Amino acid sequence: MKIAVLKESKHGENRVALSPTIVQQFIKVGYSCTVEAGAGYNSNFDDDAYKNAGASISSSKSELLSLADIVVKVNAPTDEEIGMIKNGAALISYLYAAFNEELVKKIAEKNISAFSMDAIPRISRAQNMDALSSQNNLAGYKSVILGSNAMGKIFPLMMTSAGTITPSRVLIFGAGVAGLQAVATAKRLGAIVEVTDVRPETKEQVESLGGKYIEVKTDEAVKVEGGYAKEVSAEYLQKQKEAVNKSLAHADLVITTALVMGKKAPVLITEEQVKLMKLGSVIVDMAVEQGGNCELSELDKTVVKHGVTIIGQSNLPSTLPQNASELYAKNILNLLSHLSTKDGFKWEMEEEITKGTLITHEGKILK
Repeated sequence: MKIAVLKESKHGENRVALSPTIVQQFIKVGYSCTVEAGAGYNSNFDDDAYKNAGASISSSKSELLSLADIVVKVNAPTDEEIGMIKNGAALISYLYAAFNEELVKKIAEKNISAFSMDAIPRISRAQNMDALSSQNNLAGYKSVILGSNAMGKIFPLMMTSAGTITPSRVLIFGAGVAGLQAVATAKRLGAIVEVTDVRPETKEQVESLGGKYIEVKTDEAVKVEGGYAKEVSAEYLQKQKEAVNKSLAHADLVITTALVMGKKAPVLITEEQVKLMKLGSVIVDMAVEQGGNCELSELDKTVVKHGVTIIGQSNLPSTLPQNASELYAKNILNLLSHLSTKDGFKWEMEEEITKGTLITHEGKILK
């Protein structure tokens, strides 16, 4: 089967779907790969690296897509790209089908079998395919680096002849993959770290990394779906707000990571709470693409409100494109190796991973 690797067209996107190392592995087992010219440049992979791995380079996107059996991307294809993909081909990329109904409809109308990388089931045998986890891990790390750069002080305790510098305090909302990596990174840099999460089972994970878990006293059971908390009640959010306000007032850096599958991100920090924070403190809102966890966050902007710097940068994995691309490419390799051989797809429609990721097939929308 012929795999096409496209250059990403989304503004600010620096990743590429396959690295030269993974291209080489595909070719070794019998697939062929053609890469659009310049596709890997922003991830530090030039065309020669792909050629040396055994790939062909194409400067014509239309020709590349008209011949490909499998198209791999990071972001969803544009309308123009959908029109160029040959009838009956397969597509693997992020799709976020619940938010992109029109896009999914266009893909189905072109008879493209589309697999969505954001729909990988949260099961043990699919862990090495889970692109959301691999990318969120990097995003959690980068959120701490971004926050530290915006702060006017250092993280660790430091004893000097001029006096002692006390460690910074970091408060993290959400103990998923991104949040836990943020805990680990902030602790490595010497900060005191506190964490709040609606899922009480995350307490052990937080404490194993050296963080302090802030408990919310409630009888309400939080439901979890696909590794994400489902929407919680206003009463619970109010109790969480009361529990964290003291920590929020003392925090030098706050990182928010809370998402609800298929819905707008919950507002966890209101303007009134921002007013409680210290002058010069920083918020990094990792949920800004889904509406933001902070009421004052602005998409792809850094703003200062009530003396607090609020960073709303989207797509943090793209700021670490080499590592992000390498991990994403490995996720693609593992998924495609599960779904197909060099001779074609297996189409095991009731198999859990296939069923979870396949969004469109044979002109139909499956979910």
